[in-house]
Amino acid sequence: MNSAYNVIIRPVVSERSFDLMSQNKYTFEVAKQAPKEEIAAAVEKLFGVHVLKVNTINVKPKTRRVRYVAGQTRSWKKAIVTVAEGDSIELFAQQSAE
Repeated sequence: MNSAYNVIIRPVVSERSFDLMSQNKYTFEVAKQAPKEEIAAAVEKLFGVHVLKVNTINVKPKTRRVRYVAGQTRSWKKAIVTVAEGDSIELFAQQSAE
């Protein structure tokens, strides 16, 4: 991979990912061929945080049906990145209720 923008595709927004943020863990969809070292370097470069650990999961496709045709969702790779205590990624910052 050449660019950090090619490694980190998008943040994963779900209830579980928001619960993990209290433990300084952030979830991203990443390129399928990206190794853990490259994911850590990309997160450090893009967000200016210190990465302690990276866990990756290959998400398998699920079977879905549209009327009579059966197909599958796409497969993708998910990374759960643990950042150092005191660091946070502002992309996921909680919005205050106004």
